[in-house]
Amino acid sequence: MRTRVTDMFGIELPIFAFSHCRDVVAAVSRAGGMGVLGALYFTPEELETELKWIDEHVDGRPYGVDVVMPASYEGADFAADELVGRLQSMIPEGHRAFVENLLSKHGVPPLSADADPGRVLLGWTDATARPQVEVALRHPIALLANALGPPPADVVDLAHEHGVKVAALASTPRHALKQVEVGVDVVVAQGTEAGGHTGEISTMVLIPQVVDAVDVPVLAAGGIGNGRQMAAGMALGAEGVWTGSLWLTVEEADTPEMARRRILEATSRDTVRSRSWTGKPARLLKNEWTQAWESEESPGTLPMPLQFMLVSDALRRIGRSDASELATFPAGQIIGVMNSVRSAKDVVFGLVEEYGEALERLERITEE
Repeated sequence: MRTRVTDMFGIELPIFAFSHCRDVVAAVSRAGGMGVLGALYFTPEELETELKWIDEHVDGRPYGVDVVMPASYEGADFAADELVGRLQSMIPEGHRAFVENLLSKHGVPPLSADADPGRVLLGWTDATARPQVEVALRHPIALLANALGPPPADVVDLAHEHGVKVAALASTPRHALKQVEVGVDVVVAQGTEAGGHTGEISTMVLIPQVVDAVDVPVLAAGGIGNGRQMAAGMALGAEGVWTGSLWLTVEEADTPEMARRRILEATSRDTVRSRSWTGKPARLLKNEWTQAWESEESPGTLPMPLQFMLVSDALRRIGRSDASELATFPAGQIIGVMNSVRSAKDVVFGLVEEYGEALERLERITEE
């Protein structure tokens, strides 16, 4: 397959795989696509370790790194050394009480006294994401992606100085235009079907609008889980696909067993856009956690990054308990057809095979 993005990155297949698991990233790149490591959950030191491992296991194939540098968030004007403390002071006690009552209602115990310290502030801010960018650019990455809006122009320039292309996710044509204005090389048009932070426009509607709005290559994202959907995205003008949820259940993924089991059992109606994770709308697995934040008792969610700072320890407590009814995580609507565990390589080759079959079917229809 050959498109502008395969030429841009020297890859065989225009299949981009976002994952927080280094094994998945390396496996997809080795299979001819491009793995993209989500840096959000890693400290700069941990990210250095992850990228060094990928360098040693990707067989010289290109890979990327995804960071989160939102255009707007609470505390954007705070100094880095006072950021966490000042943000913590902005969380109302009523919200803390609501979370604690919810956990108590479901019998979730507190963390043990010797539990490792949690991370209340991940890479949700400019100040916390820039060190991740610095680490990433010390490695031979081919792509730096921003998962939430246009990246800062100086970060785009810095990546280009290192010979690294930049991508950013867009949920509207207006967002796509803003990204191109700051110098982004690839726009990922992500429909509302996707897991994680999404807008309200469906993939089928969004892709042609973004393709018509910008002159850079566009990747189709949101609900891309098989070759037929890949062919549909390409038919709409995309030059490749960006996939995420698809990799949660592959053999190489480090998805917790409880989460993997729930994904395999879920239908496409078992997700919901909710602010209960980060404060911005994100598609999550629907359960009693997401429902509680929509209930009459809910005090309402807080803006990014306060919401995650509020719930980060609660999510850790849930993960270490038997309260599976509260365990939520980002997942797209494609989980409804993710019913088996396969290797990442098999998933890549399956996408290509189904893509070819879809094209053959269209050719038969045309001939008839």
